[in-house]
Amino acid sequence: MIKKSIILSAVTALTLLPGFTSCKSSDDEGGNQITNTNVVKDDASAISLVNGVYAHWQPLSSSFTFIIELNSNKLISFEGEEGEPGPLNSRFEQGPDTWYQVKIFNHLFLGIQQANEAIVTIDNSLKEGKVSTTGYNAAIGKAKFLRGLAYLKLVQLWGEVPLVTENGGSATTRQPIDTVFGQIISDLTEAETLLKDYNGDPRVPSKQAAEGILARAYLVWGDNPLSADQVQAIANTQTDPAFTTTPSRLEKAVEYANKVINSKLLALDPDYSKLWGRDYESNKRGTNEHLFTIQHDGDEFDAQGNHQTHCSWTFPFQNGENGQGYSQNHTEVADDDLYDDWKAEQPNDKRLAKTYFTSIVNPVDKKAYTYYSPVYTPINGKGVDHSYDHSEKLEITHNSVDRIEQRYAEILLIKAESLVQLGRNTEATEPFNELRRRAGIAEISAPTLDQIKREWDYEFTYEQFSLLNSYRWKDLIASVQKVKNYKHFANDWDSKQTFTSDQKAFFQKIHNHLVAKYNNVKGRNYRQPIPTGLSGENLNITPQNPGY
Repeated sequence: MIKKSIILSAVTALTLLPGFTSCKSSDDEGGNQITNTNVVKDDASAISLVNGVYAHWQPLSSSFTFIIELNSNKLISFEGEEGEPGPLNSRFEQGPDTWYQVKIFNHLFLGIQQANEAIVTIDNSLKEGKVSTTGYNAAIGKAKFLRGLAYLKLVQLWGEVPLVTENGGSATTRQPIDTVFGQIISDLTEAETLLKDYNGDPRVPSKQAAEGILARAYLVWGDNPLSADQVQAIANTQTDPAFTTTPSRLEKAVEYANKVINSKLLALDPDYSKLWGRDYESNKRGTNEHLFTIQHDGDEFDAQGNHQTHCSWTFPFQNGENGQGYSQNHTEVADDDLYDDWKAEQPNDKRLAKTYFTSIVNPVDKKAYTYYSPVYTPINGKGVDHSYDHSEKLEITHNSVDRIEQRYAEILLIKAESLVQLGRNTEATEPFNELRRRAGIAEISAPTLDQIKREWDYEFTYEQFSLLNSYRWKDLIASVQKVKNYKHFANDWDSKQTFTSDQKAFFQKIHNHLVAKYNNVKGRNYRQPIPTGLSGENLNITPQNPGY
């Protein structure tokens, strides 16, 4: 069992934290109530017990964005003061007590602990004849799927972590990365055998969802995650390590991607812009692109739920004069070059308009606000339900849509990238071009790894992949330091246009964050710091990651 220092009551632990506001406080108010009973009387109660594990995933939407996207060249944070969690991550100044690291680490372990308890309880109930084989398979399949996914997130962000299963283990002893991946693969392959085929509802873990996460896990493992010693060697430098692979693991990534593809139960939705709409939650439009999503509890009058977008869509009309707008959201697009360069390179890419808002109508005064370069940075549009565009409901409904953990597009890119890394570039052509055809851009034969990387950028911008992909490709420092080429890296806007004092402060903050990213990113950032417990107590997990 995980020690009580980690496994606190989620409700108790969260209430012990000092007052925090905006996306942090509302983010933590959502989620289903944790099931505390250890009594399983029938199939329904077995499923109910496992469903309690989801409660620890539901508050993490924005937290993943605040680590994975802010620790990149993609976003900066306007959240509160410079010493608060968002700006700390944006400036590569996070530490063991930075809230989003604390929150993710602890909630994932809380979920693991609840999965462990459910597995033991349901195993005993099967022996006692209280649950059927069908009920057992569904419940245990879910529990092991969620435990495997939790450990994959943990090992990606923190490297060596304690490995605790129902078979026992130390809550403080960090295990080698290969050992953790062994458990991930074991959990997910068992889930694959126990779960039913995908039925169109991505909120329910399925056989194909397990295969999809297995494909992801083998790709991550195949790109040889850095050991603690390797991170130590570069911790205080601005030098990326060499990129190496293990071909046998990449072959497995292709194998599991093919299982999902060959099931013919999943497919790209022809309309990329509708992937985040509210209708998808109940599958009214019949999309089969979502493999697994995390459900939230919000509705159009209670802005709980998917705060992946809440924090990038906080004040769409707060500022603006003469039809020109600029925003100060909790997360902000790092520079308008990100939009301008994409538009110049691929002007016909259908994904661009979904990824960025450059104009919108204020539903109150009916004025069209346009974010003119260089007076603006566009607003991140990923995750926003576009059925409410230009509606007075937009601001309070965008974050009630489920968070997408995996969609079919990722499976195609996993297959394409794994094949390219194996030197089988020609075989990567079809899965690679399937994405480009939907986007309306030119097909490419035998794509290179650089072209694959660019496609990840186009397809999954702001979908919580940026940092994790940089970890895989061993280009974290090089990619972050590209901010030196952004227009707002240079503090010269006064010479280009007369700005108001508010506008000057807005762009000064962007400039400051870009400079901080450039100066602060180091080898240590290939790992997140091992955090404290939710209420600030020492978890006694040693050693701390290098450089923190």
